[in-house]
Amino acid sequence: MAVKLNDDQFHRIARALADPRRYELLRRIGRSEKCVPCGDLLGCSEISAATLSHHMKELETAGLIESRREGKFVKYRLRRDVLDAYLAKLAQI
Repeated sequence: MAVKLNDDQFHRIARALADPRRYELLRRIGRSEKCVPCGDLLGCSEISAATLSHHMKELETAGLIESRREGKFVKYRLRRDVLDAYLAKLAQI
């Protein structure tokens, strides 16, 4: 089933992707075929854990990723269906 974005979600995604660091984090998550542990993202970036957490929350609030907690660890997965819906709506401009 295709995802339909309302205008509010479309704008949240645009704001989330406007930040170069969030864009790069999303790209790293999207390149993986499995869930990406938070520690792997932190190890690839020169940012604090708190800053990473903020960026991941923004991506999750926009609907671009989903998180799964395993004990004290968090893993992230790209919601490709949402990204595809965003790109389709953007292409209608």
